[in-house]
Amino acid sequence: MYEIVAGIDKSEDRGRAIAESITEMPLDHGEVRVTLLHDFQDNPEGASVDQVASVRHARKILEEVGIEVVLEESSGEPADAILRLADEQDAEMIVVAGRKRTPTGKVLFGSVTQSVILGTDRPVLVCSGDEN
Repeated sequence: MYEIVAGIDKSEDRGRAIAESITEMPLDHGEVRVTLLHDFQDNPEGASVDQVASVRHARKILEEVGIEVVLEESSGEPADAILRLADEQDAEMIVVAGRKRTPTGKVLFGSVTQSVILGTDRPVLVCSGDEN
């Protein structure tokens, strides 16, 4: 089984980009398992991962082509959660969607994508998921 960990935020566009990029990879879909991880940084109502629209849409796209999907949730720092889960599952690949930010914006607000890339030896697929 080819294990992929995908970090999904609230953006439906980025969630769709991640799912579509995975479906376009030259893999036997029946031999792929994707864990969609959503990190709740602020969750006062106690929502669960399957209530997040971007996760539901990504799951639907993946399952329609026969890819097995597992949902995971965490709270805290998204990059740390993605890296920890990838290690726990011994994932072959991590998939995230980047956002266009200026260098100053990255310094001020951080970058989950950058932290994931720099924090692992695993292959990282970065999808373009900016809203236009």
